Amino acid sequence: MTTLDRPLRLLIVKTSSLGDVVHMLPALTDAARRYPGLQADWVVEESFAAVPAWHPKVARVHRVAIRRWRRAWSSAETRQEWRVFRSGLRATAYDAVVDAQGLLKSALITRQARGPRWGYDWASAREPLAAFAWSHRVQVAKDLHAIERNRLLLAAALGYTLDGLGLEYGLQATRFEPPPELELSAGYVLGLHGTSRPEKEWPVDAWIEIARRLAQTGRSLLLPWGNEREHQRAQRVAQEASGVRVLPRLGLDPLAAIIARADAVIGMDTGLMHIAAALGRGGVALFPVTVPALTGLRPPEGAPPIVHLSGTQALDVDLAWSALEQSLDR
Repeated sequence: MTTLDRPLRLLIVKTSSLGDVVHMLPALTDAARRYPGLQADWVVEESFAAVPAWHPKVARVHRVAIRRWRRAWSSAETRQEWRVFRSGLRATAYDAVVDAQGLLKSALITRQARGPRWGYDWASAREPLAAFAWSHRVQVAKDLHAIERNRLLLAAALGYTLDGLGLEYGLQATRFEPPPELELSAGYVLGLHGTSRPEKEWPVDAWIEIARRLAQTGRSLLLPWGNEREHQRAQRVAQEASGVRVLPRLGLDPLAAIIARADAVIGMDTGLMHIAAALGRGGVALFPVTVPALTGLRPPEGAPPIVHLSGTQALDVDLAWSALEQSLDR
């Protein structure tokens, strides 16, 4: 590929979830360092389409709606949306089509594209049968962090090594502008309390205590939300502690702007915490029931660290506050 007399054209298939999509950004940044003229397109679930568009090397984002389509796969509307998606995907011939998802649903998408298809081998893919959809298969250990697996897969597909390439997401925090109506003031911590499952949540009383301690330092606690359960929790924290601001329901672009300006973040095992890591925000990540070894937060080189508390430690408010204080002191 180094002999091409035109920009290298790459298609990335990484559809979900939010954290997984963020985990793919460093691999694309690696590729852009090795091939400065690289042009990449990306297939992603419609609800996460903002994230690939943040990367300067992504020329086009192809949106899919597998989660929505599967509820009415045989409907005329779904079939039409699929045809439009497939037509757009096949409009470009790619030098490499890289399926970093490793699932049967992503393999189906990958086979619609034009170009050599790369993916994990049967022992490395999350769903081994998906490996039969790819013309080139790469063995990558399953016990590596998801970011490293993505980086190794793309490096193999495009023919380079990771030697000398530090971890970078390719994002510029200054590109994100919050809506002016939010009127953000300085001196706040973002509390990312929402999770995909109730068992991954932190008790409301813990959030109230963190808010009270932050108020004593002159800082506010900002609470976003994405569903009614999260909205009610945020409102209760605001009722019980001063200096708490419940944000309106926001999309990923304004949330990224708020994250980028925070003094620190504290949050659960959620995709928004991975965005915070990508933007170089320090803070505390809480993993009450999940293990951060393979999917924990990885800030870029030189960025403030994010302390991980897992298991019973993640439920200890004093430990979380101590780690947050240290982050704020930096």
